[in-house]
Amino acid sequence: MNPNDFKEGFQAREEVLGKENVENFIANTNDFNRSFHELAMKYCWGDIWNRPGLDRKTRSLVNIALLTALNYQHELKIHLDGAIRNGCTKIEIEEVLLQCAVYCGVPAAGNSIATAMEYFNSKETND
Repeated sequence: MNPNDFKEGFQAREEVLGKENVENFIANTNDFNRSFHELAMKYCWGDIWNRPGLDRKTRSLVNIALLTALNYQHELKIHLDGAIRNGCTKIEIEEVLLQCAVYCGVPAAGNSIATAMEYFNSKETND
């Protein structure tokens, strides 16, 4: 593992999910979860999110599909914000979720559509 992965992980996570997400991550790190948090920061954010083979917009759309398939709605909410920050459009997100309905199942996609609607409605209210 690249020794810079940890530092680069914080930078990538902040660029994708925002400073508040990173600050919460740090604030919620303790002796019990520290090793897990370090693994996620180095491996997920430092290594994978910084690989040159896919741009961040594509990685965000892939994440939306995977989180839908696994029905991880809490993570999906977080990554919807990252997707928008990475240049994904509402239409692209909708298309990914429709594709998921076919390949992951209508219930999984329906849950994610509800999560996305809630997310977009909250953004319209706050704008």
